[in-house]
Amino acid sequence: MIKLIVGIGGVTNGGKTTLACKLKKALPSSVLLCQDTFFKPVSEVEFGEDGFQQYDVITALDMKAMMDTVYAWMENMSAVHIEQEAPVLSENKGLNILIVEGFLLYNYKPLNDVFNQRYYLSVPYEECKRRRCSRVYDPPDPPGYFDGHVWPMYLKNRKYMEEKVADIIYLDGTNPPDELFAQVYEDILREVQKLQDSC
Repeated sequence: MIKLIVGIGGVTNGGKTTLACKLKKALPSSVLLCQDTFFKPVSEVEFGEDGFQQYDVITALDMKAMMDTVYAWMENMSAVHIEQEAPVLSENKGLNILIVEGFLLYNYKPLNDVFNQRYYLSVPYEECKRRRCSRVYDPPDPPGYFDGHVWPMYLKNRKYMEEKVADIIYLDGTNPPDELFAQVYEDILREVQKLQDSC
């Protein structure tokens, strides 16, 4: 039985979800886990000194619940089998892939420790702000939230990550989604082959 856990991290609106969903669709026996589903209720998200609710910090997430989900997958390998054309992987019996997508994947050691592969999407400030402002959030972003909280926390979290974590492959989120997908998909196929060869 081969298991592979792939992290798709990065800045808000950097293209993480698009890439992760493309991978999920293309990889048989894969499961997609999104970090955003582990946000705590609004009433439990603290306000910071900047005056904003602190959604872009690790304490806004129920990381225990997220890790329980990851560990349960690691123990049970409960993968979803997808019927589609993917000849390279469809013949690989006993292969299970967990794709984990989120903005703070590598800032929480227990989660960071389980990854076989780590990817990180980034986009420049202006592009990130443009994308963020074009989306509707629940709850909605208050005025000044991007510049007052989101971007400063992104810079802080990225600095911490770069100091603490090795083996991250950085991706340019302004590149075409199909190009990003092709790069990561090929990497995953190579890693699967290595794992199979070592069995």
